[in-house]
Amino acid sequence: MKLLPLSLLSLLLLAGCTEKSSTETTTEVKDTTPAKLPDAKPGEAVATLAAGCFWCIEEEFESLKGVREVVSGYAGGDLENPTYEQVGTDQTGHAESVQIYYDPKVIPYDTLLTAFFAGHDPTTPDRQGPDIGKQYRSIAFYRTPEEKASIEAAIKRTNASGHFDNPVVTQVVPFKAFYPAEVYHQGYYRAHPENPYIENVSVPKVEKFRKAMKSWLKLQADA
Repeated sequence: MKLLPLSLLSLLLLAGCTEKSSTETTTEVKDTTPAKLPDAKPGEAVATLAAGCFWCIEEEFESLKGVREVVSGYAGGDLENPTYEQVGTDQTGHAESVQIYYDPKVIPYDTLLTAFFAGHDPTTPDRQGPDIGKQYRSIAFYRTPEEKASIEAAIKRTNASGHFDNPVVTQVVPFKAFYPAEVYHQGYYRAHPENPYIENVSVPKVEKFRKAMKSWLKLQADA
């Protein structure tokens, strides 16, 4: 793994998923209302996963065939309708998560799990890269016993692969609720390519993901 320069790493550790670019104007108005969740279309399934900063994870899953929409939000905590600031206190129990609306006839759930483990480091408790805190922990939420079994099997495969030096610490948790994040967080990766966090953390992570999932990527025109 290529290490970031110490000065840059320190800056990102302080700012995490919120680092602003100097090119963003101070007069920019953020839409802080919660995004609306789409209705699943006939034949679609829904998956909820947490793997670090949702700006990056949303972009990763959006690029896969069979995925219609991905929503950034919060899951795994106790507080209803939390805000980004509340989740950031590390006191609500939520993790930054994504909810994925997909066609299981095109992309099976097991392939989503392969993408999940390819898209982040599942061996670092309460941390992803420069982001530290419970809100960045790795979680796979299951809705059925079959999904739980698939997650557990995927963890065994990942551990057996030797891809990571340490064992997987991903939590396997029954799905209870998903709260969509504020509108300004949705599609953030594409909307703010000049953001230093996107440039230095998210882009390398997404590029690595796309290389690992090359055969499952949408055509550029469909992305």
